[in-house]
Amino acid sequence: MTQWTIPTQDRSRFEARLGLAGLIVIAGFSALAVRFVFLQIVEHEYYMTRAEDNRIAVVPVAPTRGLILDRNGVVLARNYSAYTLEINGARTADIPTTIEKLARVITIDGRDRSRFRRLLEETRGVGTVPIRTRLTDEEVARFAAQRFRFPGVDIKARLFREYPQRTLAAHVVGYIGRISERDLQRLDEDDAVASYRGTDYIGKTGLESTYEKELHGTAGSAEVEIDAGGHPLRTLRSRVPVSGNNIELTLDTRLQEVAERAFGDWRGALVAIEPSSGGVLAFVSRPAFDPNLFVEGIDPQNWDSLNNNPDRPLTNRALAGVYPPGSTVKPFIALAALQSGRRTLEYTISDPGYFTLPGVNHRWRDWKEGGHGQVNLHHSIVQSCDTYYYGIGNDMGIDALHGMLHQFGFGEKSGLDLDGERTGLLPSQAWKQQKLRQKWFPGDTIPVAIGQGYFTATPMQLALATATLANNGVVYQPHLVRFVQDSRSGERRAVATDPLRTITLDPRWLDAVKQAMVDVTRPGGTAAGAGRDAAYSFAGKSGTAQVIAIRQGERYDARKIGERYRDHALFVAFAPAESPRIALGILVENGGSGSGTAAPIARVVLDYYLLGKAPASLPTVQPAAGSE
Repeated sequence: MTQWTIPTQDRSRFEARLGLAGLIVIAGFSALAVRFVFLQIVEHEYYMTRAEDNRIAVVPVAPTRGLILDRNGVVLARNYSAYTLEINGARTADIPTTIEKLARVITIDGRDRSRFRRLLEETRGVGTVPIRTRLTDEEVARFAAQRFRFPGVDIKARLFREYPQRTLAAHVVGYIGRISERDLQRLDEDDAVASYRGTDYIGKTGLESTYEKELHGTAGSAEVEIDAGGHPLRTLRSRVPVSGNNIELTLDTRLQEVAERAFGDWRGALVAIEPSSGGVLAFVSRPAFDPNLFVEGIDPQNWDSLNNNPDRPLTNRALAGVYPPGSTVKPFIALAALQSGRRTLEYTISDPGYFTLPGVNHRWRDWKEGGHGQVNLHHSIVQSCDTYYYGIGNDMGIDALHGMLHQFGFGEKSGLDLDGERTGLLPSQAWKQQKLRQKWFPGDTIPVAIGQGYFTATPMQLALATATLANNGVVYQPHLVRFVQDSRSGERRAVATDPLRTITLDPRWLDAVKQAMVDVTRPGGTAAGAGRDAAYSFAGKSGTAQVIAIRQGERYDARKIGERYRDHALFVAFAPAESPRIALGILVENGGSGSGTAAPIARVVLDYYLLGKAPASLPTVQPAAGSE
């Protein structure tokens, strides 16, 4: 056999290569050993902390929102638990495809998709956005079986807000909605962001907004052990969230329901106040809306039907609707004249049916063609004689009228604990000069004296002024919340009801004006029909406010103009007259006559509150032609 030998030169080269390879292997293992020592010993604490952080997730826990209840314990806003299917936009590569696949497992309709798109835009893909809410147990089980197919999609148990009374008192209660960028900015300014971690919703309107700090509570947290896929394994420790406080209202839901039904199909507003405390007993704005539509994000169809509705159901007419108050301000004008000495109870005029100013070619007409004949102050209120008040306005001047009316709350916010209140307009010489850059003329005062011209007010202001009159000039701040109940201790904290101020009024003039208002609801008065057969005495004053101007020489005829251009109907009242327990301010948009449209609503509300009588239908009152 032939034996092969390796040449010495080749053998040396081979051994050199083998030695180099060995050195490389030794260097590699040495580097690994050094790195191992560095990671396990030098950086041990750092990576141990990282691993612990990856294993444990700190999850915010949203607090339970407080309840809203009426004065009798009827729930107006509460919470319920339900499962939601949510998509995390940051962890989902193709959202449209994911939704299509999900739709084969769980029903997702067009409304769900459109709401999801809108919410996704609002949140800008941050956090999770619900694609379906209120899942059934069967739907939860179907998704759980195929969960592995949908990274970034999960089912969560959420607390949802519910308004069981639906449209009843909707403008009072308001609604919640998802936290927006603007909300976050406001929370950041108030240093309250930490309390909202884990919370998706915040009060948007009504008491839900005004009392957000009381209702929301304080967020908690939980340290949760998770696996490599991010799924929770167990809770290690937790900090329990503090539930929001409950709020109890002055509102009487049963009275509220009677008042809302009394409006029938009319648009308008009503505010009922307890004169001795300022507590709001009923607060009506018609038409209303269902706040439940907004809880999960209102869909475009419902939003369009509300937002573009010519009846403006989202407008809080009682607080933000401004209207000429009409003849409902005559009792306050009469008080101003008596207090100033410009009029006495005996002062009498002969009313021809109009009023003129020397040198001015214009007649300010009375509502009653031909006039009321001989009229003193008592008759001027009972029969609502415009001409009498034209004279008062001319003699007193606008600034004197402004001084008295402002004391009763006209021209300023009432301070009611709801957002969105408007001030109306109580004109003065200074106002016209500043706003219109024009001088105030005597002719400007004439219509103001009967609640027209530049003068506007809200139904809230009318109710407050009437309550103050009923309470002999003692002014209470109107409020809707009576108690705040602490969620931890159960202690009920009362809302302060101390008087704000007292208007200095001569008791003789007060009694005279009040008695005239009582006679308004008796035979011979403009609201005699509404007061017929009442089991109690009540004081009232009707009013009619023009929507469009009528040219001189023409007469108003509702049959010849469109419904939305007809006069507004107003009525103010308090009862029982000798010891008032309730005061009302009522406006019916385009209702025509205050005595024929608004006064019957007052009678229904008073009958229920004072006697417990709830009529099956609104009584019909036929006012005299052209009456107030």
